[in-house]
Amino acid sequence: MKIPLPPIPLPERMAEVARQFVDGTQAPAEPRNAATVVLLRPAEDGPELYLLRRHASMEFAGGMFVFPGGGVDERDFDATVGWAGPSPAQWATRLGTDEEMARALVCAAVRETFEESGVLLAGPSADAVVADTTGDDWEADRVALESRELAMTDFLTRRGLVLRTDLLGSWDGWLTPVFEPKRYRTWFFVAAMPEGQRTRDVSSESSEVTWLSARIAADRAEDGEVWMLPPTYLTCLELGTFDSVDDILEASDRDVDMFTPAVEPGSEGWVLSIPERHRALMADRDRR
Repeated sequence: MKIPLPPIPLPERMAEVARQFVDGTQAPAEPRNAATVVLLRPAEDGPELYLLRRHASMEFAGGMFVFPGGGVDERDFDATVGWAGPSPAQWATRLGTDEEMARALVCAAVRETFEESGVLLAGPSADAVVADTTGDDWEADRVALESRELAMTDFLTRRGLVLRTDLLGSWDGWLTPVFEPKRYRTWFFVAAMPEGQRTRDVSSESSEVTWLSARIAADRAEDGEVWMLPPTYLTCLELGTFDSVDDILEASDRDVDMFTPAVEPGSEGWVLSIPERHRALMADRDRR
């Protein structure tokens, strides 16, 4: 089965349902705020990305390849969390939100990355990062975080660590279309793999994990070898235009504009829209 890639064609019936949400006939579901992190490492084929395949039985994005991430937890708003790097105010400007939400999103990004990959973007000081998180004690803390038995602030405080927010870059923002019953307002971050750390297949939500170059990941999605939601595919496609991890990180200090796919006319019916910069990438892809 090949999952349709952008621009995604819509049956006339679905397009009509979507219009009912736009004109106010139906009320859209309230989206949940979420953060996802694209972990990067250098390779001969260009920057590689860490991807997880969600269990096929999962209600949302079952069987899809995704980046580590998840919803913001109430405890991610704790203002006492250890912090190093750009301030919450600076992150608020980048992410297009207030300081409280910006702090929670950055905390959620670091927490979810650790929960789903074993990689921890934190260190004992503003210029150091944890070198190894593979020990049994680290795994016990990861499991406790994942089960919500342990709060991120308490975890960092007990270990004498601070969030290394300077290791994150802001990249993109996607809001699920109005007609979907389950919606997420997701901020996309990028981060290079910390030296000495390694990813592990630890997430309870995934059936497999893999590293793929951004270009190969996009190719495989187009060929139907892997399944991706449009934001994941388009992120792979865009990151595949960069030659190195450093180039991506240099481009990641950018303000995020949250994009909501809308129904628009296409060449053969109704389709879901995509951001303008991605339209250009798709056009270049079509000419190859």
